[in-house]
Amino acid sequence: MLDTALRSLATGDPAAVSGNRIAKEIGATWGAVKYQFGDIDGLWAAVLHRTAERRGDLPASAPADASLEVRVGAIVDNMYEGLTVGDSRAIENLRAALPRDREELERLYPRTAAEFASWGQAWLDTCRRAFSGLDVDPQRVAEVAAFIPGAMRGIVSEKQLGTYTDLDLARRGITNAIVSYLQPQ
Repeated sequence: MLDTALRSLATGDPAAVSGNRIAKEIGATWGAVKYQFGDIDGLWAAVLHRTAERRGDLPASAPADASLEVRVGAIVDNMYEGLTVGDSRAIENLRAALPRDREELERLYPRTAAEFASWGQAWLDTCRRAFSGLDVDPQRVAEVAAFIPGAMRGIVSEKQLGTYTDLDLARRGITNAIVSYLQPQ
């Protein structure tokens, strides 16, 4: 069921977020899906959890003795690659259909919101691990962890839409800017 929901969402079709449509594509009734997941919130939380399982624990992607620049480059590359896979397209389509206001999302879709929150914490933990052992301000690491996903979504969007911009140059620019920001004062 979850793989079918992900494939449907990955099409980018706004109608793919319909629980009835997902049920039909699975070959089941909405009642059967509700029995399995409780409601649409349970289905979306399970879809998000499934993608997190498939993604696994995000590696720091660089050796512990690597320089700050290598570590930042690895984090940027990790996020860029993650945003170009089908699961990412599915999640973007789902996010587009959900309330953008955090409080409203938490009220209407508490399990989905909790799953998204766990992703944010996992990403922050990944960034903290990536920079452990370096003299880097923890507050700045948290700021960078909050910044990177949106910045990389912009670059991935440019790739998907087609661009005259050199995306490798853009990634190097983001990497260099983050390195400069994280350098000990």
